[in-house]
Amino acid sequence: MVEQVADGVQLVLAPNPGPMTLDGTNTYVIDGRIVIDPGPADEGHLATVAALGDIELILVTHSHFDHTEGVSRLVELTGAQSRGPGGFDEGEQVAPDLIAVRTPGHTDDSVSFVWHDTAAFTGDTVLGRGTTVVDKLGPYLSTLRILRDLGPLKVLPGHGPILADLGAVANEYLRHREARLQQVRDALAAGDTTAEQVVERVYTDVDRSVWPAATMSVRAQLEYLDSSP
Repeated sequence: MVEQVADGVQLVLAPNPGPMTLDGTNTYVIDGRIVIDPGPADEGHLATVAALGDIELILVTHSHFDHTEGVSRLVELTGAQSRGPGGFDEGEQVAPDLIAVRTPGHTDDSVSFVWHDTAAFTGDTVLGRGTTVVDKLGPYLSTLRILRDLGPLKVLPGHGPILADLGAVANEYLRHREARLQQVRDALAAGDTTAEQVVERVYTDVDRSVWPAATMSVRAQLEYLDSSP
C-alpha cells in the first residue's frame, strides 16, 4: 500500500503487523529520493519502495530491527547511501528541508526528522496510536518537551496512523507519563517491589501481550524514581 501523506512524502506500509508494530512499520519516501525506515527485509515491500523514485539516501530513526532490517537489501536495490541512527548532530540538515532532531528515550540513538517545518518523522518516539516503550525516562521526558515546543507539525510516526499536531500529542504523552509515574509510586507504597509486580497492578488496562514491553517501561520508571531527588 502506497499513500501520499504530506507534500512530497509517500508512505509504504510494511507487511509486519503485530502487538509492537501495530499495523506494520511505516516506511516513508521523500521526493522519490530519500527513504526513512526501510522496515523489514521483505522483498516485495522493498521492491515497492525502490520503485518510487531514484533513491539516493536511506535514513533510520533508531536501531530496532523492524526499522533497519531492510537497509542492506534496499542499498543493493538502489545503490543509495545509508545513515544509521546515533550519528546525527542536533539540528543537522541531512538533506534540503530535512533537519535532524535528537530524541532519545525510546532508545538512546533515537532521532526524528523535521520536513519543511510542516511535518516530523518521529519513529517510535511518538506513535500514531497508543504510547511507546521507554528505555530511559529522564531523556524521554526531555525529548517530549522538545517535541511539544515544535508546535503543530504533522506527525509521521514509525507505526500507526498519521496525526495532526505534534505539540498536542507530545503534551498528552507528558501527561500520560506523569500519571503512570504516580501509579508506580502508589504501587511501591502498596508494597510492590519488582517491575513485574508493578505491571500486574498498574497495567490492567493494557493487553497482556504487551506486558513484557510494559515491564521494560516500568523498569525505566523505577530507575528514574530511584535517581530523582
